Amino acid sequence: MGGKWAAERLPTVHCSMDCDSGHGRGLHASPYNRGRGMCAMGDPMTRYSWPMSGLVLCGLLLAATTVSAQSLPAPAEFYFDEDARVATPVVAIAGDDEATYARLQTLIDRNARNADQARAQLAHALMRSGRTGTGRALYDQLLAGLSPRSTLRAQVQWNYGWDLYRDGAPDAALAQWAQAVDGRLVRPAWAPPTLALALWRLDRKPEAVRWYAAAVRTEPQLWSDPARFPQLLPDWRDADRAVLAEVFAAWRADPPAWP
Repeated sequence: MGGKWAAERLPTVHCSMDCDSGHGRGLHASPYNRGRGMCAMGDPMTRYSWPMSGLVLCGLLLAATTVSAQSLPAPAEFYFDEDARVATPVVAIAGDDEATYARLQTLIDRNARNADQARAQLAHALMRSGRTGTGRALYDQLLAGLSPRSTLRAQVQWNYGWDLYRDGAPDAALAQWAQAVDGRLVRPAWAPPTLALALWRLDRKPEAVRWYAAAVRTEPQLWSDPARFPQLLPDWRDADRAVLAEVFAAWRADPPAWP
């Protein structure tokens, strides 16, 4: 996102805690006013707000201050599932401007059938526009209310992971991506290269190579040549494809045995 909703046009976030100051990488959850959690983005024309219970807020604050290394299971042998319903942006209303975000807020206020999709779309827009603290709080509030095994939950976690990764938090991104894979019957094709990317950035290089090896086992003609990365990963940044090329080089130098 981005487009017309440029940084200089963003509404001001009015909080008793500085959600988007950058302090602590903007990890503060939504603050409280008189016992009612609320972090509101608003200007004289529009106002977006998300009340949260004290329990949810305490959980978010704890998660924000006690991040630990994400443990992963060993990779499976193959990852053939396209997982198209998960590995895609969450869109409740097409558009990328103030009018769109006002309509999304209306869906949330009315608790419409697609209110959860609207929350995810707004959270993504906030993070892409630099309001990372508020975006993370909205994502976390949404996930707290979604069924553990719902497809939407996995889709939100896939998107949240990418927003966190692009915000410079590969550890938090890895946690979301791992949860998007955990406990599901599918073996999503996006998982091996994506998890390998985050693990390499976290200097967990042997694990990154093992996950990349799963991609090669699954589709050896595709993942044995980094020249294919722009075709295989069109939405990745050049810098991220370059990181994956480093993983590829390490795999080629010493491919791990299976199992």
